[in-house]
Order: sequence, then C-alpha cells, then structure tokens
Amino acid sequence: MMTTLSKSPVQARSTTVDLALVASFAALVAVCSILPAINVSTFAPITLQTFGVLLAGAVLGARRGVLAVLLWMAVGAIGMPVFAGGKAGLGVFAGPTGGYLVGMVLAVATCGVLVERLARRGRATQPVLVAAAGIPALVVLHVLGIVGLHLRADLSWSAAAAVDVVFVPGDLVKLVATALVAAAVHRAFPALLRRGA
Repeated sequence: MMTTLSKSPVQARSTTVDLALVASFAALVAVCSILPAINVSTFAPITLQTFGVLLAGAVLGARRGVLAVLLWMAVGAIGMPVFAGGKAGLGVFAGPTGGYLVGMVLAVATCGVLVERLARRGRATQPVLVAAAGIPALVVLHVLGIVGLHLRADLSWSAAAAVDVVFVPGDLVKLVATALVAAAVHRAFPALLRRGA
C-alpha cells in the first residue's frame, strides 16, 4: 500500500531533472570561473564567473539557481580548485573577494526571482527584459564585493570602489550574453521556470 509520502513516477522524474539541472549549472559556474582569465587586479581576475551565476538564475529561477551556486561553492570549500584563479578552500570566503561570493548567492536569487515573474507573464523570452532583471542582481553583487574589499583588504571605500569598477564593463557584457542565452532557452522550453518555481 502506497503512503502519502511516496512520490509518483512524474514527481520522481521531476526531482531527477531538477538535480541534473542544478549539478549542470554548478559545473558551468566552475568552468566559467577557471577558464583563462584576464588579470586586471591583484585581488581577482576577470573571468566568465558572473555569466555562469547570472545564467543560473535566469534559466533555473531562484531556488534551483541558488542551489547550483551553493553546490559550486561547497565543492570549492572542500578543496576543489573551482574558484576564480584556480583557488579553493574555506580561506577564499574570508579573503578580500569573499564579499563577491556572498553577493553571488544573493545575485542569483535576485535574478531568478525577477525572471520567474517575467515567465509567469510569458515575457522571459524577451532578452531586453531578462537583461533588465539582471541589473539589480549585478548591483547586489558589486555592492557586496565592495563591502568585502573594504573589510577584508583594508581598503578605503573609495579605493574598494575603484578596484570594483574595473569589473563593471565586463559584467555588463556578460549580462547581455546571459539575456540572449536565457531568452533563447525559454523560447525552446517555455515551461522550464514554471515547473521549477
């Protein structure tokens, strides 16, 4: 006799798909973090990391996007070199770029929530609107990054902001790429966010 706690085959399949998507996007963020980088700062290189984080939120939504980013962080925390510059370990979280890591969790959640709202209105297929949803996420990311640099690198607020501003143009380009890719995904799979919300 089946109990109320038993999952139907459809529910089990849905959970399996969610787990696969979370794991796939965690791997994507890791790859984007360790690809050849451009060194413009002593604190962190420019990588595709922000693209992976924003794309996780824009494609998977808030819940699954946050899980993907947290899984990537957990893998890095236990010693796998999946952070920018091939770094690993818990020390990265306490370092000068720790604010960016915290910011990435909030950024993926922010982007995910806003794109989910677009999906409910049938507008997640419009790149301009997806890009607009990513702007508050970038603001959160950069503000927390500046806070981290101020607190952990012993920089003044203005010096921390000067370090951060170097990353802004690249992140805007990554946001445009995110919007184009995410909108195309939602055109191909219109129920992706609705079933994962």
